[in-house]
Amino acid sequence: MSNEYKPLSPETLGARLGGLEAVTRAVGGNPEAWKVREVGDGNLNLVFIVEGEAGSVIVKQALPYVRLVGDSWPLPLKRAFFEYHALIRQEARDPGSVPEVLHFDETQALIVMERLQPHIILRQQTMEGRKVAGLGRTLGLFTARTAFRGSDLSMAAADKKADVALFAGNVELCDITESLVFTDPYYDAKLNRHTTPELDGLVADLRRDEALKIEVQHMKRAFTSRGETMCHGDLHAGSIMVTEDEARIIDPEFAFYGPFGFDIGMLIGNYLMAYHAMPAHIADKAACADFQEWILSVIEETWSVFRAEFLRLWRTERTGILYPKALYEDQGHGFAAEGAAEQLLGEIFRDLVGFAGIEMHRRILGLAHVAELDTIADVKTKARCESTCLKLGQFLVMNRNRLTGMDAVIAAARSAETGAQA
Repeated sequence: MSNEYKPLSPETLGARLGGLEAVTRAVGGNPEAWKVREVGDGNLNLVFIVEGEAGSVIVKQALPYVRLVGDSWPLPLKRAFFEYHALIRQEARDPGSVPEVLHFDETQALIVMERLQPHIILRQQTMEGRKVAGLGRTLGLFTARTAFRGSDLSMAAADKKADVALFAGNVELCDITESLVFTDPYYDAKLNRHTTPELDGLVADLRRDEALKIEVQHMKRAFTSRGETMCHGDLHAGSIMVTEDEARIIDPEFAFYGPFGFDIGMLIGNYLMAYHAMPAHIADKAACADFQEWILSVIEETWSVFRAEFLRLWRTERTGILYPKALYEDQGHGFAAEGAAEQLLGEIFRDLVGFAGIEMHRRILGLAHVAELDTIADVKTKARCESTCLKLGQFLVMNRNRLTGMDAVIAAARSAETGAQA
């Protein structure tokens, strides 16, 4: 490989990667026989499927700009470095949850990794009304294990501080989140877009809501200042690949050290948008209602599994500098340790509710939308679905300190959907 960065293409990939043992071992030793397809449909990167006589791999390469916008928005190649380091930490903290990394080249900003097949993106699966067995359990375990094991509850203090320092360099991608998620949707920012004029009045009302903007900025302050654990940073239905009974997590290039509740909150915000969008994608009312109930059950299971696994790790792997057993169990104060865990989980829940509501707003009002809503062809249907999501998002942000459990969130979603269909 050259010491000078060059974007790959289907025509050049074989010649440039054909000398890498990790690639030839996985794909086959004759690069001229490789079949290479560029399949990247995300906002930032080149993604190639490379197939040969021995198998196939994924090659992901960062571009020096935001692909969604073009070279007018430059972006550092170093984000591949952060994605690589996030992937190997996620694998260590929740083995089998992410693709295996086969090769990393920092100069070329590329990662060669296991190809997940026959997996497809979760968003595509849900839009087609197809369920994924065990989805809530898998994602509840992933978010709990990566949250706990990437924090001062578990890590050695020196290792945690070194990790925080490393990921603090992911400045530009954090800036994208800080701007596009927490700020731009709440004023008339240049990159904003909402797709139906029918939302104009509601959007104007949201941007006039001073109390809402205060709460959102409280959540932004948590994002920027509370380096509690290594977060995936962009966990949504486009960052999860699934079969009918398996889910794996991809694309952690936005990784940073932030609040415990960030990843699970963004994920639940995406679940809720899918829930409200389903009537536009499943024509049969009974089938739609059944699938919507399944989505709500996944929300409940994701949180209940998160809680249970977090508590298990609290009891068995609490070896860091926070809440040391010397202050609790070793003095016969196990009940106090359990109380501290419940208080922390209450804080995490309140945070995730706020982050979920903000995610629902930014995916409708900001630059990057979700296909579940964006692909709705009928304007009135789209406006109804999106306005329901916006109002529920506002409710969640404003009531995050009052809602007492996930059953209350689910009840609010059901009530919003019933009102939308009335």
